Amino acid sequence: MTDLTKAQSTGGNSVGEALDTPGEPIVIGERRGMFGATAGQDTSGYGGLVVPIEFPGASARPYGGWFDAFVDTLAAGLEAEGTAYGDAVQMVVVDRGEITVHVAREHLPVVARVLRDEPALRFEICAGVSGVHYPGLSGQELHAVYPFLSITNGSKRIRVEVSAPDADPHIPSIVATYPANTWHERETWDMFGIIFDGHPALTRILMPDDWPGHPQRKDYPLGGIPVEYKGATVPPADERRAFN
Repeated sequence: MTDLTKAQSTGGNSVGEALDTPGEPIVIGERRGMFGATAGQDTSGYGGLVVPIEFPGASARPYGGWFDAFVDTLAAGLEAEGTAYGDAVQMVVVDRGEITVHVAREHLPVVARVLRDEPALRFEICAGVSGVHYPGLSGQELHAVYPFLSITNGSKRIRVEVSAPDADPHIPSIVATYPANTWHERETWDMFGIIFDGHPALTRILMPDDWPGHPQRKDYPLGGIPVEYKGATVPPADERRAFN
C-alpha cells in the first residue's frame, strides 16, 4: 500500500512552495467485484472487476477561490504561535470544491486555536469529529476528521484530518478549544478506539462500559450477543441465518 506520509511529503509544506502539478492519487487498497465482498460468491456478474481505492493527492497552488488566502492566513497564525506551517500541515487537498488540511497530530491543538482565534479565520464552530478506519494504510490506520464552520466570515467550511497508527492510537483532544467536542470525542473513542489525550472524561457514550472492542472498526467481528426484549431472545447477527 502507498504510505500516506510519503505521499504527503510532496504536498508543498511551505506556504511559498507551490506544486507545479497535483500530487499522485494515494492508493490504499483495491476493491474486487461490484461490492467488494470477500466472502462467498460474487453473483453480480462483475466478479473480475478490480478497482483501486484511492485518496486524492496533494493539490497544487493556486487552490482557487478563497482557499489560497485561507492557507496563507493559517500559516501566518501558526508562525505567530511559534509553529512552522511545514511542521503542522502535512498536505492540503482541494477536491470537489472542498478543502481538507491534513495536520500532524501533535500540532492539532495549536491549529485548532489558530482556526478559532485568528480574526481573518474565526472558525467558531467545530461540528464534531468522525473516526475512520483504514486497515490497509500501514502506520496510519486511524483517522479523525474535523469539520469547521466560520459564521463570521461568510459561512466558510473547511475540514481538518489527523491520522494515528493502530499501535499508538493517540490524538490530542481539542475540548479545551471547542468544549462541545467532548461528546464527539467520546463517541469516536467508543466506536473506533482513538484515545484523545487530555479529554476530561474519555468514557464510552453509546456502548456499555464493559463492552469489548470498538464496533465501527473494520476488524470488529460481525458476531454479537443475543438481544433480549420483552422475554424473547434474538440470536446475534452472525447466527440468525445461514446460506448453504
